[in-house]
Amino acid sequence: MKILLLLFTIIIPVIMLYLDRRIDKAHNFFNLFAVISFLIFSIIASTSIYQIIADGDVFMTTIHGLFLNEVFLLTGAYVGVFTIYRLLKLTLEES
Repeated sequence: MKILLLLFTIIIPVIMLYLDRRIDKAHNFFNLFAVISFLIFSIIASTSIYQIIADGDVFMTTIHGLFLNEVFLLTGAYVGVFTIYRLLKLTLEES
């Protein structure tokens, strides 16, 4: 499973870069989806932290329950993959 995660972290940004070069408006979709993903990711994180503070929980394991939220994980994964894609794109444009 760890190997698959590593491979997908490399392969998906390369596919995104390929689609960006082949389809004119692909970068618009990638950017929009990244903004939406980042907003959802941030809202889930902030509301979870607020709830912990409001409840007065002091256990570190309480915040780790956030990692059980599938939407949080999916949006965070896309933000990570998108960041690698943008870095690849920037590197290729500068060279």
